Amino acid sequence: MTIFYTRIIIDTCVKILTPTNEEYVLDPSCWSAGFLVHNMQYVWEKYNLTTYRQRSHYAWKYLYWIDFDEKSAKISKAIMLIAWDGKTHIFNENTLDYKKWSDKALVWLKDENLIDGRENRDLKFDIILSNPPFAWDIQEKELIAQYRDLLWDKADGKSIDRHILFIQRILDMLKPGWRTAIVLPQWVFNNTNDKYIRQFILDKARILWVVWLHWNSFKPHTWTKTSIFFLKKWDSDEQRQKYINDDYEIFMWVNKVPAKDNSWNYIFLKDENWGDILSDKNSFPYKKWDLIYKTDLLDIADAFIDFWKKKLSEWDEMFSFLSK
Repeated sequence: MTIFYTRIIIDTCVKILTPTNEEYVLDPSCWSAGFLVHNMQYVWEKYNLTTYRQRSHYAWKYLYWIDFDEKSAKISKAIMLIAWDGKTHIFNENTLDYKKWSDKALVWLKDENLIDGRENRDLKFDIILSNPPFAWDIQEKELIAQYRDLLWDKADGKSIDRHILFIQRILDMLKPGWRTAIVLPQWVFNNTNDKYIRQFILDKARILWVVWLHWNSFKPHTWTKTSIFFLKKWDSDEQRQKYINDDYEIFMWVNKVPAKDNSWNYIFLKDENWGDILSDKNSFPYKKWDLIYKTDLLDIADAFIDFWKKKLSEWDEMFSFLSK
C-alpha cells in the first residue's frame, strides 16, 4: 500500500480515536510508521506543540512501535527522525510471541508502567492502531497455544492466520476502557466459520464503527477486501454485563466509490468549473471517493462524531473520548 493513498485512511483512524497528548499509543505492526507519524502530527497540531522540545518529548514518552522485520524497524526509525520526533521506542520483536521479547523492550515498558499481567501478555496502552499482516500463517504449536482465549478448541489445529492472532494480541495489550482501530480482511466478519472470532471480539469490546472499504483500496499491493473496525475495550466485567446483550447501534459506512480505478490509478476530486484538482490545507489532493462528503469536504470522522452528537443528549460513557 502506498503512503500517498493510505493517508486519508490513516488520518481517519487517528481522528476517530482522538488521541490526547498524555495517552500511550502503540502500533504493533508498524511497517513504515504511517499510523504513528500521523498520530504524532495530529497531537502536535491539536495541542499546539511547536518547539522541538515539546514535540520530541511527546514522541519519546508516548509513542511505541513493534515490528518483527528488522528492515521495517530501521525504515520506521528513519521516517520518525525525518518527521522530527527526536527519539523513538521501536522494538524489533515478534508482537505475537511476547514471551520471547528482549530485555530492552521490557525495560522501556516497565519504566512507563505499561506491563500489567503475567509473562508480558497484558499491557496498558490507551490507543492501538494496527494494520496487521494478512500474509503467512502461524504453524508453531507453542505460539498458537498462547492464544487459547480466542481459539478455544482450534488451538490444536495445524495452522492459523497471523492476523487472527493479532486480534487477541491487540486486545490484550489495550488497557480496559480504551480504544483501537484495526484493518482486517472483511471475511473475518462475514464467514460463518469465523463466528468464534466475532464472539471473542464482542466478549472483549464494544464495536463502535465499521468501514467496509472498496475492493480497489489497496490494490495492487493486496487483493484482499478489507474493513476498518473501531473497538472500545470494556471498562470492567460490570460494564460488559450492562451492555453486551444490548441491541446497540453501530455506525457503519460502505465505501462504494473508490479512490482508485480498476487500473489502480488515483481518482482525484476536481473543481466542477475549472477542472483543477482540489487539495487540503497541506496541499494533498482530495481523492474522489465517498469517505468524503462532496458538498463541503466534511470527512467521515466528522460524520461519525456528528452521528453520536445527534443520538446522545449528553456524552455516553462509551463515547466520552469524542469530547476531548
